This record gives sequence, structure tokens and C-alpha cells, in this order.
Amino acid sequence: MKRTDSQTVPKDVDEYLMQVPEPARGTLNRVRAAIRSVAPAEATEAISYRIPTFRYKGPLIGFAAFAKHCSLFPMSSSILDVFKDELKGFQTSKGTIRFPLDKPLPASLIKKLVKARIAENEEKLQR
Repeated sequence: MKRTDSQTVPKDVDEYLMQVPEPARGTLNRVRAAIRSVAPAEATEAISYRIPTFRYKGPLIGFAAFAKHCSLFPMSSSILDVFKDELKGFQTSKGTIRFPLDKPLPASLIKKLVKARIAENEEKLQR
């Protein structure tokens, strides 16, 4: 979703998603559901850096829509390395996985990424 300076920052994830046109809104709703299905009950949702973000013992994972793609932000470049084989076929960069507006990442892959991020955040706290 292309932002202009005149757009206000959404107050929560639901408001963010209401601003996203279809088919990206449906795609992001499926991504959000997959994240929620494995995130701990105490995980919270917030808008951070103007995108929907889950927090659990620190930033966990974010997602967003843009003009020509959607993105998942694992907030950890090491996670991208761990799952590089499963991410073949998706455009990735240092902290982003891009996918089509009308086709979310497989729910099973999202769940693996979230579980790995949970483990990373929990491990950081134990050090």
C-alpha cells in the first residue's frame, strides 16, 4: 500500500487492514491468522514503523501491504538464513520476505518462522 504524507498512522492492526484494498487485505488477514495461531497468548499486536507488528518478549514479526506486493518482516536476518531453502521462490532481502498481493505465504511456513522467532526472543532473555 503506497502511503502519502496525508494518511494518518492507523491506531491498530484492524484499522490498518481496513485501509488495505483487496486482494491484499484478504492475504494479510490469512497471514495474521497464521501468526496468531502459534503466537503465545501474551503476544500483543501493535502498529510499529507504520506496519502491523506482533510483539512477544520484544518485536516478533511484522507484515504489510505495498502497491505491488505484500511483505513479512521476521525482524531477524538469521531466520531468513535458517529457512533459505523453504523461501526459494520468494523474493527476500535482509529483513523481508515479499509475496504476491493475492497469494500469502503458506501458513505452515509462517508458523515455522513465528515459532523460530519466539525461540530467538526467549533465548535472548535467558542470556
